[in-house]
Amino acid sequence: MESRSISETQNLWAYAALAVVCLLWGTTYFALRIGVETFPPFLFSGIRQVAAGGSLLLGLGLAGKLKITRTDVLHQAIPGILMLALGNGVVGWCERYIPSGLAALILSLIPVFVVLINYASGLDRRRPHRLIITGLFLGCVGIVLIFRDNLRDLARPEYLSGMLITFFSCLIWAAGSVYTKHKTSGSSNVLQNAALQLFFGGLALLLLSLFLDDYRELKIVTVPSIWALVYLIVFGSVVGYSCFVYALKHLPIGVSSLYAYINPFIAILLGYFFLQEPLTGVTFLALAAALSGVYCINKGYGKMGGK
Repeated sequence: MESRSISETQNLWAYAALAVVCLLWGTTYFALRIGVETFPPFLFSGIRQVAAGGSLLLGLGLAGKLKITRTDVLHQAIPGILMLALGNGVVGWCERYIPSGLAALILSLIPVFVVLINYASGLDRRRPHRLIITGLFLGCVGIVLIFRDNLRDLARPEYLSGMLITFFSCLIWAAGSVYTKHKTSGSSNVLQNAALQLFFGGLALLLLSLFLDDYRELKIVTVPSIWALVYLIVFGSVVGYSCFVYALKHLPIGVSSLYAYINPFIAILLGYFFLQEPLTGVTFLALAAALSGVYCINKGYGKMGGK
């Protein structure tokens, strides 16, 4: 009975953490777009993640709750590099060439990629429920509509590259989520795991920055970009990512991906009202198809017993 009570409490906290992720991460696309306008994008994201991860590690150390082993470093560095460097960090570069709302719309398809990776890798050998298959189909419809909505801009090489690399980031983030759910082990300290992932993801971004950034841009960094960096360090990374790792640990992977429902709406509306980003009927059709696909996938997993 006591263990059941503990489990129910963990679930409540996990859903609360997921709610925080849903609200905060929708705003991060907007903040990221402002930040990389005058800041080298990989350096910007690298500083963000290293500062966030380092702050968490320092706080845990001062509280006497930091116990890092080699196993912890290995198992947390991999998802950190996948999700925070090759996933989230690369999106900062992409948002220089595509609208922040479009980036959020593409990344709303993460649960679709999660399902594909689960089955393609053999981690889930169950016969997929028909709702999951329907969800995958709707996700594909969403992808087609995204390209249809941006046909005119696709003639610009940088715009096309930004879109394709964002899809790549979506795939890599999904792979990192699957790895975190099925392969990570070691410390049960969720904050320590999040801190290590943030720190090593940030180090990878700083390494990429040495080869891909133009440091002459540092001469024109604006105050809004600096405030965007502070906001993303505190709310996007320290608070938001810690909540995400906690939710991913205690909830089924399909449920923990539900933030994909809320984030694109917030990002698209913020981009439209404050950054004058275009908004069309096809955008909403693409969003409806993508989110309907995510809903069907989660519903299908629920009927199969979750996981």
